[in-house]
Amino acid sequence: MHRRTIGSSVLLFLLYALGSGASLAAAEVPGAMPSAMDERVRACTSCHGVQSQGLNNDYFPRIAGKPADYLFNQLTAFRDGGRTYPPMGYLLAFLPDDYLRKISQYFADLQPPYPEADHGNVSPEVLAAGERLVRHGDPARKIPACIACHGARMTGTQPGIPGLLGLHASYIAGQMGTWRSGTRHALAPDCMHTIAVKLSDRDITAVSSWLARQPRPADPRPAPTAAGPLPLACGSQPQ
Repeated sequence: MHRRTIGSSVLLFLLYALGSGASLAAAEVPGAMPSAMDERVRACTSCHGVQSQGLNNDYFPRIAGKPADYLFNQLTAFRDGGRTYPPMGYLLAFLPDDYLRKISQYFADLQPPYPEADHGNVSPEVLAAGERLVRHGDPARKIPACIACHGARMTGTQPGIPGLLGLHASYIAGQMGTWRSGTRHALAPDCMHTIAVKLSDRDITAVSSWLARQPRPADPRPAPTAAGPLPLACGSQPQ
């Protein structure tokens, strides 16, 4: 994933988002009046969409409906250096945990429609390889199935595992790359890094392409609990 430095153009954009995002949000929903929390998260919705449904690019994914604990972990990671994207770090630098938890719950409670699935040309062989890894993993390489943590419906699991649907293949692949390189990391033991370093470029392309083409779920909510113990220890998740 490309990294950008905070220059004058980024600062101007942030000032614009902070100053006018709420009015943009209200304008996109006829008759809607922004609430106090709508006003407070206007810098977020200016980038991630008026209902945090995500935009059609690699940088601003859907965040609506993800578990609140997951969103909180990501906000603190951007603030504290576990994830590196300068505009996010700049916005969050001085926000305390209790405020970040309120923001996280706000977005967790939203469930706007999902964007359309990806439709690019990908070979059946690549998609079949992606489905195998998502559903069954690769025991020979000690790679667990994605659904073992993210749920059989791939909509995530409470309290802190995100869903995998509604994201573009390029975004999924980019994040897997940052897990693999260590530029994105979580509390030790960092289970996603442990998995990602075992994946080849071909594996990442296959998984991301297959996930991005899946039908959007009738019930997008995360599962209330995991079906069983996680296949490996994750420092960010209660065991």
